[in-house]
Amino acid sequence: MKAKETIQDFYYQHHQDYTGIGQFNVYKREEFACQTTSLSPIRRDFYKISLVTNGEGLFSYADKSIHIHGNAITFLNPFTPYAWEPLTEDQTGYFCVFTEEFITSHLKIESLSQSPLFKIDCNPVLLPNTQSMQFLENIFSSMHTEMQSAYVNKYDLLRSYVQIIMHEALKIHPAESQIHQGNAARRISSLFLELLERQFPIESIHHTIRLKNANEFADQLSIHTNHLNRALKETTGKTTTEWITDSLIKESKALLLHSSWDIAQIGYCLGFEHSSNFILFFKKHTHQTPNQFRQQQVVAIS
Repeated sequence: MKAKETIQDFYYQHHQDYTGIGQFNVYKREEFACQTTSLSPIRRDFYKISLVTNGEGLFSYADKSIHIHGNAITFLNPFTPYAWEPLTEDQTGYFCVFTEEFITSHLKIESLSQSPLFKIDCNPVLLPNTQSMQFLENIFSSMHTEMQSAYVNKYDLLRSYVQIIMHEALKIHPAESQIHQGNAARRISSLFLELLERQFPIESIHHTIRLKNANEFADQLSIHTNHLNRALKETTGKTTTEWITDSLIKESKALLLHSSWDIAQIGYCLGFEHSSNFILFFKKHTHQTPNQFRQQQVVAIS
């Protein structure tokens, strides 16, 4: 699995200064190099809502591509990889980006949890009519103005604006009609990948992954392990175990490089009760022990 693009990467890719950026920001598309910057097909570690009022582009997610020609709103979350290719230079509109820290329980109440912002099996692209576009444009304009204010509770107000946008999206595309357009295998794969992604990154030695193997993931999805394996193999070319292994190795390397935890602590967080089992697992898939990997990287950096 490709690494996620961070919020910092996003700003650098658009030639913007990341210094001092908070948990929420809103911009005009024409002021953010949207007409010249293509986005590669990858997951991001932040949320993004874009309102396109003018301009053409090709938006791709999963196995679909949608030609956008103005009057569109997209809802993007950390679970769905997507790509964007601008086709014209006259790109206008707004977009807001925010991190998980901005999300509160109020943004995930029962009805809003069904919005395209939080559901990985929804169509993330909606095409509002003229009246709805005017309404959404006014909301984004208000958010853009509010970001410049010194109001002490402005982030609470901004969350309310985001809620309004999400409610408007549900009116455009009601939750009961948000049926995944692909087949059952693609839906199962998406749900599995969401569960897998949510287990990482591990940020504390008290944080241990909950789902460790194919059977546990299948139980969580209420399907047979063989059914899950067939769905993943059909849609991704990899088995459940291969996906889990790749994620564990990736997280192992990150913890070995960027934490001072000992090998036993890292192994335990990744679901290995005994450090010897973790060492054998890591060596099997990387051809070196965790300590060898850690020491080799330290030498390379120095």
